[in-house]
Formats: sequence, structure tokens, C-alpha cells
Amino acid sequence: MLALHALLILVLLGTALLGWWQWDAWRSEQADNATELLGRSPVALSDALGPDDPPAGEDIGIPVVAEGRYAPADEQFLVPRRNTDGKAGYWVLSPLRIEETGSSLLVVRGWTAQASPLPPVPTGPVRETGVLQPGEEGSGTVSPERMVAAVRIPALVGQTGGDLYGAFLLRMQPRYADPAAGRLEPVPPPVAGPAWSAGLRNLAYAAQWWVFGGFALVLWWRMCVDRLAAARLEDATEPQVPSPT
Repeated sequence: MLALHALLILVLLGTALLGWWQWDAWRSEQADNATELLGRSPVALSDALGPDDPPAGEDIGIPVVAEGRYAPADEQFLVPRRNTDGKAGYWVLSPLRIEETGSSLLVVRGWTAQASPLPPVPTGPVRETGVLQPGEEGSGTVSPERMVAAVRIPALVGQTGGDLYGAFLLRMQPRYADPAAGRLEPVPPPVAGPAWSAGLRNLAYAAQWWVFGGFALVLWWRMCVDRLAAARLEDATEPQVPSPT
């Protein structure tokens, strides 16, 4: 019986460690898949999102290239209460008119600590690279200072004089001379969530090992119960030796 207990301990330790190893491999696959999105080569905006399309989950967080012209500086927005490196400030949100479609893409050109004056915009056609982000929840009311509490795209359609894409762009470092470069700091893109299928095989293996360990525990318990019942039955059926009078 002691050998059975020792074997159970070895089996439980083995299945627990093997399951944890596969679990850790699954987490690594998930993390690698999430960071891999930002390392992709940028695709054209038209290949990722149409002007009237809702953003799909697989398009959020991927690098895209958008070409167009910025609206005048006084048509920009400021999104307050956006922190970077522990400092409070504003996102500068600029409509970029995509000449191919006639719709505008809201671009977070950077972060600034100053609310006034609005930073200048590039003149002429530009080529922007950034990552797509979904619109935010919150009030879309625009103050006289062009401040808006959140990037709520449907609420900003009437403020841009045209149609808007269903996602906005977090701009990466521009490759041209931006006239507002001295006032704007880049906004680091958030790491997108990994695909649900990343590392799925490792997760299945982890579950398999732990289920096997649970099965071994149940089997051990059943054997112990059966042995105890057999011992009690043997004691009950053992003939009683009469005591001498």
C-alpha cells in the first residue's frame, strides 16, 4: 500500500509539472503572437479597412499606411487626460483626408502638454504609418477649445465635414519634416491582444496532463476505498473464538 501512495505522489508531481510546462509554453506563444502584430510590414489602409466598414478584430493593432492631406489646423481635436511617462497632457487628433476615398481618417499625431495653440499641420500630401485602434466610448461633445473627452468616432462625424473611417490611427514616428515635431511626442501603441488560436495545442496538452493527474487521484481514492471495504468485510466475517469460561 505504501508503494501505491508513493507512486501516486510521483504521478501527481509529474503531471503537475508537465501541465505547468505546457501552460507556460501557451503563455509564451500568446505573448509572442501579440508583439508579432506590431512587427508586421505595414499594409495599405484600403487593404485593412474601408471607409464604411466597421473595424474587424484582426485589423486592430496592425501597422497600416495611409496617404492623404490633413485638414486645417483649426479642425483638429484635443483629447485631454492622456498621460505619458507620468505627465498629464493631450492627444492631438487630426483628420487626414484620404484622397482615394474622400473620407477622413482620424490620426493621433502625438502627445502634447500644451492645449493652446493647436499645433500646425503638414501642408500637401503626406504618407502616414501607424496602427489602427477602435473608437472609444465616452462623450463626443466638442468644446469651443476643440477638446473632446474620447475618440468617439460617430460623434465626431459632424465636426469634420465628411465621412470618417470606423477606426483611428496611432501614428508612428513620421518620415517627413512635421512642422509640429518640436511640440509632439509619439504615443506608443498598445500591444494588441493575441489570436485565440495562438499556442492552443500547448493549452490542450496542459489540460490533458492535469486531467490525467486528476484521473490518477480518483483511481487511487477508489482503490483505497475498495481496500478499506474489503478489510472491514474480512474482519466482519472472521469467526469469533469463544472466550474460555
